[in-house]
Amino acid sequence: MLACDTCDAWVQFLQYAQARTSATAFGNWLAPIVVLESSADEIRLEVPNVFVQEYLMTNYKKDLCAFLPVTAEGEPAVKFVVSSLRKSVDIQPIPVPAKETEGVIPHPNLPKLNPNYRFDTFIEGPTNQFVKSAAMGVAARPGQSYNPLFIHGGVGLGKTHILHSIGQHIGATHKKLRVQCITTEAFINELVDSLRTKSVDRMKRFYRADVDVLLVDDFQFLQNRLNFEEELCNTFETLINQNKQIVVTSDKPPSQLKLSERLIARMEWGLVAHVGVPELETRVAILQHKAQQKGLDIPHNVAFFIAEHVHNNIRQLEGAVNRLSAYCRLMDLTITEELVEKTLKEMIHQHPTSKVTVDQILKGVAAVFQVRVTEIKGTARTKEIALSRQVAMYLAWKWINESLQMLGASFGKTHSTVLHACKAIEKRMAEDEVLRRQIQMVERSITAA
Repeated sequence: MLACDTCDAWVQFLQYAQARTSATAFGNWLAPIVVLESSADEIRLEVPNVFVQEYLMTNYKKDLCAFLPVTAEGEPAVKFVVSSLRKSVDIQPIPVPAKETEGVIPHPNLPKLNPNYRFDTFIEGPTNQFVKSAAMGVAARPGQSYNPLFIHGGVGLGKTHILHSIGQHIGATHKKLRVQCITTEAFINELVDSLRTKSVDRMKRFYRADVDVLLVDDFQFLQNRLNFEEELCNTFETLINQNKQIVVTSDKPPSQLKLSERLIARMEWGLVAHVGVPELETRVAILQHKAQQKGLDIPHNVAFFIAEHVHNNIRQLEGAVNRLSAYCRLMDLTITEELVEKTLKEMIHQHPTSKVTVDQILKGVAAVFQVRVTEIKGTARTKEIALSRQVAMYLAWKWINESLQMLGASFGKTHSTVLHACKAIEKRMAEDEVLRRQIQMVERSITAA
């Protein structure tokens, strides 16, 4: 493995990890890591502190072995340098190649936005054409049209991409405007810290006077948090009265959120735009675009095959490309339908001959996990029942083409509970072979029914 290959392998690892973690976690833990030196036998990484080093080795050790050189003991051949301890500046960090960032003009007011999330990298189709046009209008004339802009849609459909694209465009064309992009969870945490350190006034002054464009992601996490809701609502009122732009993303429209009438009315006062699930042709275009970014050649018929079977959201398509890229690179194979079926067997959705119901899923889960259907639908939180309940929610999300709200109602739960269950099961399946096989048994029982 040549030195340049090792550096490219690190970039591929970052792309692989980014598709499998939240934007906040990636930005906090992986994005700050810098490649100092690389060779065929070893790579040197600069980390801001030992906690980042521990996080990387604890959570991604196996993945690092797949992408980077390994030692004779089978450990990742990585040496770490803590930046606070590095006294010499002779070694120049190797920049991470990013063709996607060309044309983005950096400036001091731009926050940490994903450089890959720009309007020109957003694949447009019938289901997202309107929201992209609205976002471009806001980015061209901040505070003068569609204020606030409220973007809603399912998980992994491009809401964060659009949000960051607005920030990138404003940062490049309106350099005097101060942009702040933050998740709702981060805003809540910041407010809690401000209350603890008695610096709430400073925080209010920053958001209400120092910010010209406020971009807020995952607005649904504000539900059932009245005190934080009031603070954010007052901030919105102040900014809008000053003609400062607000853009918000959520997994459902304002009217379906459990928020105060005042805040819902404020969100609906602007423009509410929906991001839908991309249709087949758009999914193929997205797939080919992601593959091209990674230097992966996917034949057209194979791209259609993948897009027909991986259809829930864009993140799954990107995950499919990442997995294929890593597998083909490591095994030196050409992409075929057979290879795709083998490599992506856990991601490909096999359509049953008859429509799957929640009752079928509950019976299948109850049989495999040896619990009662009434226990799964009940409120007991023992380890076994809680796991089987999450598995049932995950399979309902995977096999039934309904909204999270409808699925949640089938279990007597909220949409956020279903979303949490899906994420938890996907994460555990990646690490737990036994659970993965149990879920496959349930799926076989469903399709055989």
